[in-house]
Amino acid sequence: LREQRAGHEREAQVARALAGHLRANNFERWLLAEALDLLVDGASGILRELSGGQYDLVHDKGEFFVVDHHDAGLRRGVRTLSGGETFQASLALALALSEQLAGMSTTAASLESIVLDEGFGTLDAATLDTVAATLENLAARGDRMVGVVTHVPALAERIPVRFEVHKDARSARVERTGR
Repeated sequence: LREQRAGHEREAQVARALAGHLRANNFERWLLAEALDLLVDGASGILRELSGGQYDLVHDKGEFFVVDHHDAGLRRGVRTLSGGETFQASLALALALSEQLAGMSTTAASLESIVLDEGFGTLDAATLDTVAATLENLAARGDRMVGVVTHVPALAERIPVRFEVHKDARSARVERTGR
């Protein structure tokens, strides 16, 4: 009887622990934490690729950090990132999120293209160079078409195939340039 009682007490203890974990707020918190872990892991791999192996993305207690492998693995808060580094991290998160959403699709959808609309006019020359290199690396992956809407000539010149819009007072025409 004592052995049976001990067995039942262990089962009851497991049941109480499970009930605590399955309470609505605890379960939701756990699900969100798991989803965030998956998102950051996916984004970290993409960021590592886009940054040429320099950065990994990690999170801890609601804060995001990059691990800078060119600086002895220094862990830095994302608030310390330059404009180009922030662009890379944001793009990595967006791509990882799109891949996760496509993975949840019942129709096996995939993201075959991405269009970035402006936001480049405020970047300094060094940051613009980082952004352009990031976009070139993204396009070189070959798994998606990258479209860029820009009025910044220095960025437009680095895009191999462009559709330039020429407008006059009455009409507009589109011209393809590049390969």
